[in-house]
Amino acid sequence: MVQKFMRRDEVERLTGLPRSTIYDKMAKNEFPKSVKIGDRAVGWLENEISDWQKDIIARRDIVR
Repeated sequence: MVQKFMRRDEVERLTGLPRSTIYDKMAKNEFPKSVKIGDRAVGWLENEISDWQKDIIARRDIVR
């Protein structure tokens, strides 16, 4: 299965998170890691971002 790489601006738009927060959460293992896709380019796998969003929603919906 071919997976789509999303660049940072698209990830920011989809998640609502600014660049600094994305990298901070990556460092804390709270956000999917980027993949080096070129000498000066990184991307995120679309399905990993989608799974992260689903997890955030599931945690919101847990009755405490």
